[in-house]
Parts: sequence; structure tokens; C-alpha cells
Amino acid sequence: MTTKGEAFAGLSVAMTTPFRDSEIDYEALRGQVEFQIEAGTHCLCPVGTTGESPTLDHDDHERVIAAVVEYAAGRIKVMPGTGSNNTAEALRLTTFAERNGADAALVVAPYYNKPTQQGMYEHYKALAEAVDIPICVYNIPGRTGKNIEPETIARLAELPGIALVKEATGSMDQASAIMALSNVTVLSGDDSLTLPLMSIGARGVISVVGNIVPRDMLALVQAFDAGDFAAALSWHRKLFPLCRDMLSLATNPIPVKTALRLLGRDTGEMRMPMTPLDEESEAKLRSTLGKYGLL
Repeated sequence: MTTKGEAFAGLSVAMTTPFRDSEIDYEALRGQVEFQIEAGTHCLCPVGTTGESPTLDHDDHERVIAAVVEYAAGRIKVMPGTGSNNTAEALRLTTFAERNGADAALVVAPYYNKPTQQGMYEHYKALAEAVDIPICVYNIPGRTGKNIEPETIARLAELPGIALVKEATGSMDQASAIMALSNVTVLSGDDSLTLPLMSIGARGVISVVGNIVPRDMLALVQAFDAGDFAAALSWHRKLFPLCRDMLSLATNPIPVKTALRLLGRDTGEMRMPMTPLDEESEAKLRSTLGKYGLL
């Protein structure tokens, strides 16, 4: 069955934001874009959780969106994070993304202020009516403090502009309910759940581990789409320890930035209050990267 946001099926990568001496390293950012294009990634998602959007000021946030669109130059889709717990702010960021050539917008559920389900609906409705690019509802209650219920997502899916859901509740039942009630394209928000979610109808992933091994995550998705379930399962099992470390060793994006530093692809620098991985956890990550064949 074709879903509303089918153009964004496959592998999207939740990009990190590279820093050098506390400033955004745009040369490294350009390198990230080229790395993903060469890997065959379908879509880039800058300035989301993995991109440390909470510690970017408004100017930084907009500059990164504009830079990634410029570097992509139409060779790969760009779906930047434009969410906020303030509807007016989310509207400003989303309209900026549209004006600057983004292909879609990844909009996290309003966090901290915990709106009602009607509040969630009105928030996304306001955005969907203001822009012409597709909107991906990003549901991650572990960070926002409030779940967007499947019935609310089904209501939102009736709006033309709501095309996708980044499903990061960790609940297969939630994902099943969304897909039973609507025709939005569901993308996994957890790398380790990509194969299980695709088995019930999800169409891909917005990946953290894709910063490190995009070709392998893409191989998993493509194997499943080709009906080669044995190959997809093999990739799932290979990727699982790496996916696990990205979330279990510390808060995202601390582990992935540490991994990129160990691989010589980033300074590993983060902005406070994000702090470096502790020595014991870094040793575990180094071991996982070594067993994977990356170190």
C-alpha cells in the first residue's frame, strides 16, 4: 500500500552538528553531506535531537538548515528539524525551512509544557496550513514528556500536509495502531527497531547510526524491501550492538559524536550541558567499533 509520505521512505540520517572551538564547523558539515550522498542515503535530517538543536541559538539553527540545503544542491532530500514547544517558534522555523528549499520538515511534539491531545492537533494543524512542504510528526515521549496518541495522529493524517511520523515511542502497539488508523508513512525513530517496525508496515528509518555506517543501514532497508528477509535479519543482528551503544551508553548524541571522533571524522565536541562520554563507556564503545570492523 502506498502511503502519503512515500517519497521519504528508505534511509534518512539524523545528522550531527559538528563543532570546532564552540563554533559550527561548516567545512565538516559539508563533508558530512557529501559522505551521505556517496553512501546513497535518501534524506538528511539536520538540526534535530542528534544535531543538538536544544543548544543551537536561532541564528545557528537557521544557518545550518540553509547550509545543508545549499550543500545538498538537490542531490538528496533535506528534512530539517523545525519543532518547538512554542507554536509561533515552530511556525517561524518551518516557514524558514520551506523558503530556503527544504523538502520537508521534521517537527518534534511540543515538549515540557505537555499540551492536551487537542493542543497537539492544533499545533500541527497550524503548521500544516502555513506551509506547502510535507510535515513529519516526531513523537518521542521519552524526551517530550507527552505521547501523541494514535487517534490524534490519525486526525492529523487527514490534513494534506501531514505525511509522515517519526515513531520513537518504542511501542510496536502504538506503531500498529497508527498504521491501522491512517495512511501516513511511518519511519522508525530507533535504529534497533527498524526491522521490527518495517515488518508491520513502517517504510524506513531516521537513523543515528547512519552517521557512522549509512551503507549498512541502507542495506537492511533495501533487503527488506526486496523481500530478502534473511539478509535484512542478518544486517539487523550485525548492526544491533552498534545501535544499542548509540542509546545505552549515554544520552544521544554523546555516543555517536564520540564514535565519529574515534573514527577521525569529527572533533567530538559538544555544547554544554552535553558532556563527554566517561572513560568506561568510551572503552565499551571502542570495543563495539572494533568488533564491527571499524577500528
